[in-house]
Amino acid sequence: MGWDPEEHPEIDALLAAWALDAVMAGDEERIRAHVEDCVECAEELARLREAVHRLDGPPAEPAKGGRRGTDKVARGRLMAAARAARTGHDAPAPHAAPYAAAVASLEALLRELDGTPARWGTPVVHDWDVQGTVAHLIAADEPLAERLGLLPVTRAEQGGAGDAAPWEVRWAARTEEVVAYEHTRPPAETAEAWRTQAHGLLDLPEAREAEPAALSTALMGRRLPVADHYGIRAFETWIHTRDIGRALGLGVPAPPPAHLRRLVALAVRILDLALGDGARPVLLAVEGEAGGDWVLGPAAEPVAAELVLDAADLCLLVGGRLTPQEVSRGQAGDAAAAQHVLATAASLAWL
Repeated sequence: MGWDPEEHPEIDALLAAWALDAVMAGDEERIRAHVEDCVECAEELARLREAVHRLDGPPAEPAKGGRRGTDKVARGRLMAAARAARTGHDAPAPHAAPYAAAVASLEALLRELDGTPARWGTPVVHDWDVQGTVAHLIAADEPLAERLGLLPVTRAEQGGAGDAAPWEVRWAARTEEVVAYEHTRPPAETAEAWRTQAHGLLDLPEAREAEPAALSTALMGRRLPVADHYGIRAFETWIHTRDIGRALGLGVPAPPPAHLRRLVALAVRILDLALGDGARPVLLAVEGEAGGDWVLGPAAEPVAAELVLDAADLCLLVGGRLTPQEVSRGQAGDAAAAQHVLATAASLAWL
């Protein structure tokens, strides 16, 4: 008998639970029968069981300068998947949907490199090649993974560059460490490490439920709800996927309007906080389906200037991929007030 294709998604979601001996009574026989006829699920189950075997074995000594907690990521992802399988594997909540889409986009882009390993060495940005850029995303996702319990605390959080050092210094040191380590490994292993951690974040309750996502936490110098930190992860993943695509000569579209709207709103909130109460109010009109109108600065004062920006351009400005001089805009009123908004937006870039 062949396996039922309509049953495949459900069984696929249960594989991680079975690998951990965590399936509910009555499910084991259904899974066993399906796996006997489904090559795809049989291969996935073998991979998961091998991961469990490695994790249950004696701990290996980390390589000097290596990335700590890789096994913890794998177990965290397996446990999260097992929990999701036992409760019904739901899609990410709206706040995490842009990150899920950005992860899927980068996965698809990296598959374009299959069979052409030399292209992983293509220069991309900040002296990183493709492998280094993916390694950077591993390091950039770590603080959220640590805060949500998916990873043990690394030197980036403990202060490897000195506990008193600003977060930017500690984060840059951790990024340099991870990029150097990943360049000692095959690119496919770097891609899998990034993918495992990213999917681990998407499997957590904070990505699927509004209540835990509403709790605030300080990461990367910003205290925001966890939901917004997922938005930041989406933002950075898209920006670097675009970087890699441009380096390889492959087009990467902007996020779909519903996702871009969330990223724009997040960028505007962070920009407004950065401007503070001393700035003269500016009406920011973001064009397109993902746009809207916001007054930045003290609401009690009259608007001093108006700025009109494209939604994707605003994100690229905040992401450091456009300068205030390069960004296309409409502008009226106090030129200094408008320029201050543009300069502050550009100063937020840490990507």
